Amino acid sequence: MRSLTERLRQESRGPAAFDRLLATEDHDELAEVLTAPGQPLWARELVAFRLGVARDRRAFESLVLLLNHRDPPRCASAAYALARLGDPRTARAAAALATNELRVAYALHPVRLLVELRAPESVPALITTLERRLRPHDPYHRVALSCVEGLGALADPRARRVLKEALAHPVLARAAVRALAGIPEEEQAR
Repeated sequence: MRSLTERLRQESRGPAAFDRLLATEDHDELAEVLTAPGQPLWARELVAFRLGVARDRRAFESLVLLLNHRDPPRCASAAYALARLGDPRTARAAAALATNELRVAYALHPVRLLVELRAPESVPALITTLERRLRPHDPYHRVALSCVEGLGALADPRARRVLKEALAHPVLARAAVRALAGIPEEEQAR
């Protein structure tokens, strides 16, 4: 919250409006900012974050948009709030963003959110995203590495095949070895 407020305070250029949105406990007042026309991005982000961590589902759509933003700090704050929101749509939205090839440059935070959520959508989405990153000359190594580490943390046997394929990629090999070591053998998993 501290890094978010410091960043957004600098963006606001108007401390009175910023301080009002930061101080109010009225969720209806906050939610109005999400739908009112002409609101600056910093205000929408601050309000969506506050409502998200307060588990107010009115923030869901705004947080998903921010999760797909080109600015990594905005994605990170949205992922943090979405993980706490408790909305059942979150995993499906994160999976859609993580597997969208047109937005793969911004998939890092949706991938990390899927790992944190441990939802039924998590493993299939991470496998799909990683399979696409294993193509020759793919530039999204951080996304691939996050998928490998996430699949290791989730320790689902369905990931074994794609993690074995990741062993052939020098950037991913060490993490893939660790991930495979944490996945129970199929006989033990049954």
